[in-house]
Amino acid sequence: MITKRIIPCLDVKDGRVVKGVNFQKLGDVASPVELAKYYSENGADELVFYDITASAEGRALFTDILTETARTVFIPLTVGGGINTTADFDRVLKCGADKVSVNSGAIRDPSLVGKAAKLYGDQCVVLSVDVKRVDGVFRIFAKGGRENTGMEAIEWVRRCVGEGAGEVVVNSMDTDGVKQGFDLELLEKVCDVVKVPVIASGGAGCIGDFITLFKALPGVDAGLAASIFHFGEVAINDLKREMQKNGIPARL
Repeated sequence: MITKRIIPCLDVKDGRVVKGVNFQKLGDVASPVELAKYYSENGADELVFYDITASAEGRALFTDILTETARTVFIPLTVGGGINTTADFDRVLKCGADKVSVNSGAIRDPSLVGKAAKLYGDQCVVLSVDVKRVDGVFRIFAKGGRENTGMEAIEWVRRCVGEGAGEVVVNSMDTDGVKQGFDLELLEKVCDVVKVPVIASGGAGCIGDFITLFKALPGVDAGLAASIFHFGEVAINDLKREMQKNGIPARL
């Protein structure tokens, strides 16, 4: 049985890891290099590194911090933020990333996913979507959750996976940082339309939220979180032991 992955997320702004609630009120957490090293040594299956203001500020991702981070970890590293061209994919992969996450860049140029998949393989292309309910409809947001594109989320995910995205990170803006559990309704809709790995993001507040996620939606491949790991509320190995006790496969 394939193990479920636990993935800490490093949201990086001005060279520091930050965390907010509903994508707002960002507070300083730690050095991304030090935090990545800690997670690599303490049970994380993978890491996600987002330069969360690169797209909104119209600049390239911080490659110096990324390169240093990549050198310190020995688990897969997915990197996103300011990815707008295949040249951006190339640059980030050369800095040590294993996979590249694209969000706003794919919205601006829907052909980017397909072009990157042909060049680097589906396994390197991760579609990240920031989704929020607007008048009862799941909508795609761009530029770090700042801009409502008006696009319906589920059809957008289906389209990008059809173009070659090999994995989908589903970030629920409604549950982000609230710590009341993952957005099961949204995740179920995504799992129903794609066959690639789906990573749940936004809402984890305790170990029980991960248990609920994987039991309710066996099609979800991984749980991603930030606050509860960054602030020591949940230790990843403790979480994985509880998962195993509940019949959910996890790598210890």
